[in-house]
Amino acid sequence: MKRKSKLRALINLLAPFLGLILVLVIFSSIPDVQSRFLRAANLKSVATQSVIVALGALGMTLIIISGGIDLSAASNIALSSVVTAYAINAGLPPLLAIVLGMATGGLVGFINGSLITGLRLVPFIITLGMMGIARGVAKWMAGNQKIDAPLTWVNELMAKSPQPSWLLLAPGVWLMIFLAVATAVLLRYTVFGRHVFAIGSNEATARLCGVRTKRAKIIIYSLAGLFCGLSGVMEFSRLTVGDPTVAVGLELDIIAAVVIGGGSLSGGEGSILGSMIGVFIMSFLRNGCTMMGWPNYIQEIIIGVIIVAAVSLDQIRHRRSA
Repeated sequence: MKRKSKLRALINLLAPFLGLILVLVIFSSIPDVQSRFLRAANLKSVATQSVIVALGALGMTLIIISGGIDLSAASNIALSSVVTAYAINAGLPPLLAIVLGMATGGLVGFINGSLITGLRLVPFIITLGMMGIARGVAKWMAGNQKIDAPLTWVNELMAKSPQPSWLLLAPGVWLMIFLAVATAVLLRYTVFGRHVFAIGSNEATARLCGVRTKRAKIIIYSLAGLFCGLSGVMEFSRLTVGDPTVAVGLELDIIAAVVIGGGSLSGGEGSILGSMIGVFIMSFLRNGCTMMGWPNYIQEIIIGVIIVAAVSLDQIRHRRSA
């Protein structure tokens, strides 16, 4: 039994890596794109494009491991980007605008967590409602149009050619890497991290063991909200405007990245490394499809098939374990 459990754990760990390698091998073997696909310039572009989804996936990983879901992530990103643009346009210092954008995301997450624990409703319902509320507030703040803001150093966070040049990658990419490592450490080597897994595995048992599940859930959703807030700042940096209609449907990409990376929608399983690999699998897929000149609907079909396959395999694995 121990050997079987170790083998399953090894397979779960290696599966996302193998998926990423498979995507890279397929597109780098196609004559039409092989000369461009693995070039340094394209890899830098993919890394920069991955930042927004990756930051959202960090928070979503915590939520999904704890047995929850957050459908309001994309609307939260849009709202945070609008708040950041609004603050800069109002003449506030860029650093304060970033703090306000992140605080907005954290507030949305805090409200989600508080309503889920206070009203004892499933996260799907609460975050579905918040998805509309956050998007509506973003449109109201922006007057249902884009907010143009003067250029500041914030716009350099997502620059594909960073300054100074020795950075090699955009500052946002380095920030993403740092936060991914920090979140992985938090999840794997702290008491809070163990509580997150315990809640997702069996919330009732975790409560009986002394875990303050309500407080932990509020912290989880608040942290996820902060990540969405930072993702919104990066969205503003990339677009140079605050757009309330941006990131529509992005919550599906964020959730998909976690699931493809080995996170279980049943809770109790997942990892930051797996989620980051999931992000890059989708990013390289989109990048390769774009290079091939395939229309967006082809990309959506491919990613949809991968999501269904990943969830199906997860369910089959759980049934066999049971």
